[in-house]
Amino acid sequence: MTKEDVILFQKIELQIDGLYKEIGLLSKKNPNDVVNTFKLKFINQSLKDANYLLGSIKPYADFDVFDIDEIPTTSDVVLMLEQYITALKSLKTKNTKYKDVESDWGTSIAQGFWVVDGKISNINI
Repeated sequence: MTKEDVILFQKIELQIDGLYKEIGLLSKKNPNDVVNTFKLKFINQSLKDANYLLGSIKPYADFDVFDIDEIPTTSDVVLMLEQYITALKSLKTKNTKYKDVESDWGTSIAQGFWVVDGKISNINI
């Protein structure tokens, strides 16, 4: 991953997690209600960015974004967002490493960093 990929990942991870929580609340109330097009636009944009980062490990090869003409239900969106959260966690695991660093108290602690361009960076996870 590049530094720009890490920055995009951090943004997308937060967005998809937030969307999952918000749509999840709606889904618990009425799982068969459709998602309005305003929300769907933002969900699709986050999915496009996630697909870029995930590449060949995206959850389903034949799914990219939701079809605006076939508005999904809240439970459909929750299902797919959960799959993306899992895939993003896998990507994060593959592209981060832990190393011992000295704490403020003089002891050694393990801290996680992103691997950027094949090397452990100074970007915390």
